[in-house]
Amino acid sequence: MQRLYRKRIIVGVGGGIAAYKSAELVRRLKDQGAEVRVVMTQGGREFITPLTLQALSGHPVHLDLLDPAAEAAMGHIELARWADLILIAPATADLIARLAQGVANDLLTTLVLATDAPIALAPAMNQAMWRDAATQANLELLQGRGMRLFGPASGSQACGDVGLGRMLEPNDIALLAADCFQRQALDGLHILITAGPTQENIDPVRYITNHSSGKMGFALAEAAAEAGAKVTLVSGPVHLPTPDRVSRIDVVSARDMLAACEAAMPCDVLIAAAAVADYRPEVVAQHKLKKDPSSGEGMLLQMVRNPDILATIAGRDDRPFSVGFAAETENLLEYASRKLRDKNLDLIVANDVANPSIGFNSEENAITVIDRELQQISFAQTSKGKIARQLITLIAERLNKN
Repeated sequence: MQRLYRKRIIVGVGGGIAAYKSAELVRRLKDQGAEVRVVMTQGGREFITPLTLQALSGHPVHLDLLDPAAEAAMGHIELARWADLILIAPATADLIARLAQGVANDLLTTLVLATDAPIALAPAMNQAMWRDAATQANLELLQGRGMRLFGPASGSQACGDVGLGRMLEPNDIALLAADCFQRQALDGLHILITAGPTQENIDPVRYITNHSSGKMGFALAEAAAEAGAKVTLVSGPVHLPTPDRVSRIDVVSARDMLAACEAAMPCDVLIAAAAVADYRPEVVAQHKLKKDPSSGEGMLLQMVRNPDILATIAGRDDRPFSVGFAAETENLLEYASRKLRDKNLDLIVANDVANPSIGFNSEENAITVIDRELQQISFAQTSKGKIARQLITLIAERLNKN
């Protein structure tokens, strides 16, 4: 069921008595970490109220195709693009027939035509309707188009008949929904990633920082989310959009970043890609510092050490699998190996920032990863997105090995 974590599922509710089970289905999917939106047909609303499903899903229920507020932004198309899976439960005989004919006369049937996501049907109907040749022909047609069939089960029915046609129980449907997704490398794991620079104030208008753009850390967050992880991204000041399905925390200083990381614990993996300032001014002036004519051309700042975020988290009793970055301009592998040992890391990523094509603010990177046995794995220069996916794959392999 971990495969449902952070998946986006539309639950379509057709007009049958089994709609009462849809509420429990939504709850089961949510319990497994899925994000659920509900779309109801007019008939579905006759059996269960939208308010119930809104309370369970945490989102307003989508009801009408021609909703002026939603359709101003082509709401049904956006909803179709949003979904990782459309799960129709209950799927009545009428709804199955309309889907087979490609009818788009309400919001749910329109979504089915507009989406690229997989579609699953949980049939629910009288046993005679289930056995009818037209229903079976419609189902065969829909399965031929790639739609999945969950059930039905056999048993007593609301009308008093006994036979095939009962909708499966919500937990069984949730298990089958999980099977629609391939297991991913980091399913169910919490990955904490730091990215970007930090800023250390001198006075209200000046600060000390570095050239980090945050691009590598953000690429890693995107790749980890794609691999199924719950991702917390703690970022210094950057101008980058938040990757999809990533929880972002914005910070400014090194001390802010440490506090955010500690608040996000526990995690399974820490990837410290941020370029954290090693020092900060001992005293931050309350007002803008003015030039002192008597001091000549210079100004002296007394600096103190910032906390070491990576060493602090890697030294905890509940330490995660810890991955650091060493951005160096000389003696790259020597300095990176020393950092690996001194900070008690599992992997260190050595990055030559003296090379402008792979340094700060560049679109590409080339790295050498060093492990505890000082074995080296090199990744050739390519886009930071590809490097991120390669690194996430390596981390997943090491986690499985451990």
